[in-house]
Amino acid sequence: MDKKQTWNIVYWGIALMLVFFLQNIWQSANLVEPVPYSEFEKALADGRIADMTISDRTITGRLKAADGSKTTLLATRVEPDVAARLEKFNVPYTRVVDNTFVRDLLSWVVPGLVFVGLWFFVIRRFADKQGGIGGLISIGKSRAKVYVQTDTGVSFADVAGVDEAKDELMEVVDFLKHPKDYGRLGAHIPKGVLLVGPPGTGKTLLAKAVAGEARVPFFSISGSEFVEMFVGVGAARVRDLFEQARAKAPAIIFIDELDALGRARGAFPGLGGHDEKEQTLNQLLSEMDGFDASVGLMILAATNRPEVLDPALLRAGRFDRQVLVDRADKKGRIDILAVHVRKVKLDPAVKLDEVAALTPGFSGADLANLVNEATLVATRRKADATTLADFTAAVERIVGGLERKNRVLNLKEREAVAFHEMGHALVALAQVGSDPVHKVSIIPRGIGALGYTIQRPTEDRYLMTRGELEQKIAVLMGGRAAEKLVFSQLSTGASDDLAKATDIARAMVTRYGMDEGLGYIAFDAPRQTMLDLPTGMLPNASPVSEDTQRRIDDAIRAIVMGGFDRATSILGLNREVLDRSARALLEKETLDEAAIRSLTAELRRA
Repeated sequence: MDKKQTWNIVYWGIALMLVFFLQNIWQSANLVEPVPYSEFEKALADGRIADMTISDRTITGRLKAADGSKTTLLATRVEPDVAARLEKFNVPYTRVVDNTFVRDLLSWVVPGLVFVGLWFFVIRRFADKQGGIGGLISIGKSRAKVYVQTDTGVSFADVAGVDEAKDELMEVVDFLKHPKDYGRLGAHIPKGVLLVGPPGTGKTLLAKAVAGEARVPFFSISGSEFVEMFVGVGAARVRDLFEQARAKAPAIIFIDELDALGRARGAFPGLGGHDEKEQTLNQLLSEMDGFDASVGLMILAATNRPEVLDPALLRAGRFDRQVLVDRADKKGRIDILAVHVRKVKLDPAVKLDEVAALTPGFSGADLANLVNEATLVATRRKADATTLADFTAAVERIVGGLERKNRVLNLKEREAVAFHEMGHALVALAQVGSDPVHKVSIIPRGIGALGYTIQRPTEDRYLMTRGELEQKIAVLMGGRAAEKLVFSQLSTGASDDLAKATDIARAMVTRYGMDEGLGYIAFDAPRQTMLDLPTGMLPNASPVSEDTQRRIDDAIRAIVMGGFDRATSILGLNREVLDRSARALLEKETLDEAAIRSLTAELRRA
């Protein structure tokens, strides 16, 4: 019987007792009639009393009725010697002694029980909200969820795009199944494996796959579940977790979001200390030193913030091995899409490599969301299958936001947006080596986008030369160049383009050392690769002199303006194509790759 059913039975019992109590009061009120003592005397004198019961404070009698029935009469006792008067009138009587022990006991016990019940209820609710699993008595118990092979429903077959990480964890699973094979040459398996990578890349999914493949108890818990407002509770939970795991070894302990528990001690002095977190971390370090990996106990952990972890966690003997779970390349994205489209009805013409080409930089979670959004788009238009156009619409929705159909632009604004977007597209198409343009639209999307141009990379890039970065800046400046060339004035529509172009130029000068005049020197502090932090949260740049800072600013300005001049030159050379393409975009609002190719057949390339 579960807790909910138990509470229902208690409620019904209380309600039933209340009904009986009210019924008893009602019956007593109707059968017993309190009367003045003078009326009792009159009834006694008239001979209407059949018998009496005398107590210390009241007298109760039954009256003789005409029909033979008897009605009870109750009066407060006044004369001390009532018995003599009753004998005078030949009325039988019985003397009883009032026993007030139960009443007096309940008058003390019931209020106490009510108070204790309310206290227990409040404390229980408070403990549940704080993460307790049974009140204050079990507050130091670990709340890890224990899975077995059949619980997760996930295996390595469901994981794609992270082959290297999967191979590492396959070795862990194999060790847990055959520990003697690994120890025959004297080697031992690493105590801990730390999964590191950006959010959404599949770290938790990999851990679930390990649970599905290992066929051993799998203890899963989040780092935040250790930390409580009571000092010492987190350390007690760490101890209890390892005790449970040792009792069921071979087993796997998985700690998700390790950075919530393992943040470096004293790393942020300005934010104050937290004794509870430090005690919990110290206990974890002690437990990782105290267990023997040969018994088959393995620790997995996942984090997307390795830079904030305490160095003591990362040393050899604790988390010996760090496995990078990064965003997938094009082949990996194809494999991930193949996993997610298993239950989706696809049009036979859909090629997953074309969908993968539209999604550079997407994580596994992003791709799962893409497949779902594309299926919803196809469902809304009542199609029989999901097509490539549905995937394109889903990419636009994820990257650009929802279409703002209620945002109506006037004719002058629509014309400016059309020339702006075609400026981007023509500059990209005219440069050799630029990514091909997939789609151009002047339909507003998201918060501030009045139009957009989508380029589809032909391959994943990990290194870029100065020339390629300058081409990207020229494409970004193409919209501003088109506005100035056609309308001879500037608008606010290029604000986002200017910010992106300036960021690229600043990185070229201060991080990549691409300015010959300043030399091959990095003036900017290194950024963390896992996090996309706002500029205000990034480490401060290295201090430089005023003269050097002026030269940096001049170099950045020269790169950005060079891109603008290049875009202006390309658009001036192809002014007729620009006008024709912009007019077509105004008419149709959206141009796909085939339409763009047809309109720009006469484009002169730079």
